[in-house]
Amino acid sequence: MSVADTLGQLALFADLTPTQLEAIAHSHEEDVFAVGERVLRRGLSGGNFYVILEGEASVEIEGEERHRLARGEFFGEISALTGEPPTADVVAATILRCLVIPGAQLERLLLDRPQFMLRLLRMEARRLRGTLEWQP
Repeated sequence: MSVADTLGQLALFADLTPTQLEAIAHSHEEDVFAVGERVLRRGLSGGNFYVILEGEASVEIEGEERHRLARGEFFGEISALTGEPPTADVVAATILRCLVIPGAQLERLLLDRPQFMLRLLRMEARRLRGTLEWQP
């Protein structure tokens, strides 16, 4: 299955046309991470937006898993948009295949495709709400 076809099956990209999906797939890199490989390092590396095409990732703070991300979910968006380092490590829990969008390109993608920006914002709001509900 092509990257564009995979993107078309993900909720984040549901409002985009096949032509828009092809453009995104062809203008951004795909990367594969081995089990246990650190994709983002807390306080150090960041700047890219990752969309999980296959596999699972573990969001960890000080070695403790706080959340598990799966196909269709994303990470790195806050660092990509703010330019600040990540606040958690993200580690491949399984073989992990991701679409990787650099921060500057993410901003352009969001501005050029408002329906994508709205869907990302809604997903981010749900994630924040869930995180706040975990607090004692």
